[in-house]
Amino acid sequence: MSATSLPVRLMPHHGDVTKMVHQMGWEWVVEEECQTYLSGEAVVLTQPAADELLEAASTLYQMMVEAVPDELPDDFLRKLGLPERVWRAIRHSWNDERHWHIYGRFDFAQTPEGVKLLEFNADTATSIPETAVVQWASLAAAGKNDSHQANGLYEALVDQFRTWQGLNPELEPALLLVYLGESREDYTNCEVLAQAAREAGFETHICAVEEMEVSTLGAERGIWAQIGAEQWRRFPFLFKLVPWELFAELEPDLCTDLIDLQYSRSVLIANPAYSLIFQTKGFLAWLWQQFPYHPLLLRTEFASFAGKAVEKPFFGREGQNIQVRENTDVSSTTGEYSNQPHIYQAWAELPQDEQGYRYQAGVFWAGEGSAIGFRRERGIITNLSQFVAHVVE
Repeated sequence: MSATSLPVRLMPHHGDVTKMVHQMGWEWVVEEECQTYLSGEAVVLTQPAADELLEAASTLYQMMVEAVPDELPDDFLRKLGLPERVWRAIRHSWNDERHWHIYGRFDFAQTPEGVKLLEFNADTATSIPETAVVQWASLAAAGKNDSHQANGLYEALVDQFRTWQGLNPELEPALLLVYLGESREDYTNCEVLAQAAREAGFETHICAVEEMEVSTLGAERGIWAQIGAEQWRRFPFLFKLVPWELFAELEPDLCTDLIDLQYSRSVLIANPAYSLIFQTKGFLAWLWQQFPYHPLLLRTEFASFAGKAVEKPFFGREGQNIQVRENTDVSSTTGEYSNQPHIYQAWAELPQDEQGYRYQAGVFWAGEGSAIGFRRERGIITNLSQFVAHVVE
């Protein structure tokens, strides 16, 4: 174990999670892979450590909001690498409070110097089922009914959807949730979000993004989906588990139409276009400039600097195209984001167990820090890393 990393405390954590989730009435969220979400062990957190993680998420979100310059000048949006096609939508959603940021996920390193921000998945963060449902059910499955978790994610999502609807009372509360059609994982994330939205008073429908129809003309104006045999419905609210920058790059016409519909309030989109500001890794370097040496931040720059650092593409995802540099390249991952601008972030040692696994804390923000989940890996953490439940003492 590295001298500069914290040790991880683990406890045995076994049981039939699938059966437990069914008993809780959440059958709709369980995939066949449910069992593989859990590692047979749980991370043990003290209450102060759990509080520190949740408070870090709440504090950092406020800092991020404060760091955005009032007028969102061109130079600022350009420096963060945001596609010009969505600048208008970013400014519009930022300046109109009826556009509501539902949730995101902070990735943190717990270090001997305290919690440090690695990045913020502001637009299309996943691992909602594992965090909100599976690890919660794992307590009962492991016979730990009296144990506690830092896990108010589902309730926080209900509150966020309720607020969003309350800000737009003149719109029919019908919500369409779309995802990239080939992803079963994304569909399951949408299922949990849809359930929370229904509890908040929405009627919901989920479909692949390619099945959504968009019209900008006349009486048909709006977004539509087929909800039954020859039955179509218009939806004034849209949740898209498709990144804004992907729309801008791969579907420019669709992106333009959605922005046009947003302007006329024919549709409200979550997460809003301004979440792209927080999504880009460029904002990590901007944040360091606004709050240099803040205890929750790692040194992050737009240009490389001496010492061990991680080079990250602005819109990289799932651990792709990351390079760890210590004067020469130490290790890197491949991926499809290599042609983007990059930031450089000081290296932080993740907590480590005796088997050499490193642990990254994921903390969901939904109005405030709401829930903790862990991923572990022997190398760089990616979307394929193992999910580990936690127990708070």
